[in-house]
Amino acid sequence: MLPETLPRPAPIANADYRLRRQALMAALPADSAVLLPGASLVTRSRDSEFPFRQDSDFHYLTGFPEPDALLLLLPGRDEGESVLFCQDRDPTLEAWTGIRLGAEGAVREHGVDQAFENAERGERLAALLDGRRTLYLALDNEQALALAEEVRAELVSRVRRGARPPEAFADVAPLLHEARLVKSPAELALLRHAAEISARGHLRAMRASRPGLAEYQLQAELEHEFRWQGGSGPAYASIVGGGANACVLHYIENRAPLNDGDLVLIDAGAEFELYAGDITRTFPVNGRFSDAQRALYAVVLGVQERAVAAVRPGTTLAAIHTEVVRGLTEGLIHLGLLEGEVQARIDDESYRRFYLHSTSHWLGLDVHDVGLYRRDGEPRPLVPGMVLTVEPGLYIPADDDIPEALRGIGIRIEDDVVVTDEGHEVLTASVPKSVEAIEALMAGK
Repeated sequence: MLPETLPRPAPIANADYRLRRQALMAALPADSAVLLPGASLVTRSRDSEFPFRQDSDFHYLTGFPEPDALLLLLPGRDEGESVLFCQDRDPTLEAWTGIRLGAEGAVREHGVDQAFENAERGERLAALLDGRRTLYLALDNEQALALAEEVRAELVSRVRRGARPPEAFADVAPLLHEARLVKSPAELALLRHAAEISARGHLRAMRASRPGLAEYQLQAELEHEFRWQGGSGPAYASIVGGGANACVLHYIENRAPLNDGDLVLIDAGAEFELYAGDITRTFPVNGRFSDAQRALYAVVLGVQERAVAAVRPGTTLAAIHTEVVRGLTEGLIHLGLLEGEVQARIDDESYRRFYLHSTSHWLGLDVHDVGLYRRDGEPRPLVPGMVLTVEPGLYIPADDDIPEALRGIGIRIEDDVVVTDEGHEVLTASVPKSVEAIEALMAGK
């Protein structure tokens, strides 16, 4: 019997992309423009490329799925404020790599005001940007900078004929990333779906786990579910770390055997319509926690549940992290891994031997999504529509001064959480995280 296939949520409408472009242009000064290249194909090996993945900012403003595109936003232009350059129609190449939309298809299918094929870019681009005083682009994007400099040089060469080159380049990222930070209802629907696909992958891996398998075999179970449910695959390199490998925060080799008596940490999420899921669960390879594993796990779980409960409008990620550090430090002292007073161990940062990272990051089109964590030097308050992870962990080195039963144990528990008007919504709650629920699931109950 084949697994159930979840119904797909509605895609983001062209009207929503248009509103995003209009909101960005409304924030620009007079006589400015936006120049935003899309992503290009990246060579994997000789004649093959990595699967294409559109640039997140470009996707946010267009939804356009093809490589080598360029978006111009030209506020106040009578012929149309959004202009897209795209790949040329080419029947010979399309027979090999698939149909291209072309300029007419870009307007028809994606609702931009005007489109041209890339063959016309050289003759049209400078003319479109002539007279635009400030050119907004991603200043950390080498392709965008090179293109902007090329346009400026071309217009400078035409100054005697009345051309007016840009006077300044400005960074579009602060404006665009601030808009991306608070998700729309349509985006939240896609994030819920990405989270549910991710959750089903984790459930599948838990059910499949047993001693004698390899880490990559659990990875295969995860990613099979991601694909089966219509995702494009993992949103980032899946982490499947058995035993001490779980203490390596970004362990992605996933080649080691899964041993009886060890825990395995899985940090993995599906990507759906470019939106990311991000879940971490830690569970026993054989389905039963040892006493030492259970004790350490209880510390992380208790802290994680309190941190999730604290997510609400008005609080900050910094405040949540402070309480996570306190809770983990208390647990480390209780287990004998640290000594002394809690505040003293926080102040001297000795807890960082066992907890190296922050508690949360934004989640959206990128797994570590854009948006400032501080404004005017202060942690920014959470508002409804923000989406974040909550992921405390403890990573115990296999050192001689560590009790033998705790050596080489890594535990992290991570959920995806939306800030709502009333408090929060946990998108990943369908994956069990209590000891009892995990053991029951793995026992087939």
